[in-house]
Amino acid sequence: RKIFEGDIKSVRVPGKKGSFQVLKDHAPIISTLENGMVIMVDQADKEIIYEIDGGVIEVKMNKIILLAESVR
Repeated sequence: RKIFEGDIKSVRVPGKKGSFQVLKDHAPIISTLENGMVIMVDQADKEIIYEIDGGVIEVKMNKIILLAESVR
């Protein structure tokens, strides 16, 4: 199911080799994710936090798709 859709300023995710942040105009990337926190900052500078159990992230042309095994 879809948990979030909207505009954000940044997102920090738990990558397999350490956490990393995605900002506007980030280079295209596909990466696997570990268990951990996904921290998004919206347009009003409010943090939105989800805990995930692994997954995959795709970043392409200022769009992010994050598929997680589970979300809390």
